[in-house]
Amino acid sequence: MTRIATIRKRADFVAANRGIRVARPGFVLLVNRVAKPGDDASVADAEMRFGVTVTKKIGNAVVRNRMKRRFRALLREALPTGGIPGADHVMIGREGGVERDFALLREELAVALSRAAAGKGDPPRKRSGPRVHHGRGKGEGQGQGQGQRQDQGQSQGPGPNK
Repeated sequence: MTRIATIRKRADFVAANRGIRVARPGFVLLVNRVAKPGDDASVADAEMRFGVTVTKKIGNAVVRNRMKRRFRALLREALPTGGIPGADHVMIGREGGVERDFALLREELAVALSRAAAGKGDPPRKRSGPRVHHGRGKGEGQGQGQGQRQDQGQSQGPGPNK
């Protein structure tokens, strides 16, 4: 029996972008194979993981949480039979996903999982502009000692000459 766990770390969500991308009207499915078929551990026993993400573009917190609950229910139902063993599955909510019929979402997820298993993903998205890094590194003027000036009426010598 294949175990299904949840993805919790941001790095795992980001890593899912390197895998197969299958777009549907209500969601985008990302599948990243973590366990390779030639690994020592049996692929059938490999852990299957899933994650759900819905951005703030979709709606308020109530709408986003409802969509996440629906997606989690879909994944828990569909992954044991249609999921890829040893892979991470991430569903990204789209604008129309919350209004779509649950049975229709179920069918779309089954089609998306079969396309991902066959390796027939959509082409990767094109980036529209330069990559901007929003890291937490030290910017200009934030290093140690940058905020104090030495020449504001103070002597530069070793001490008072009295």
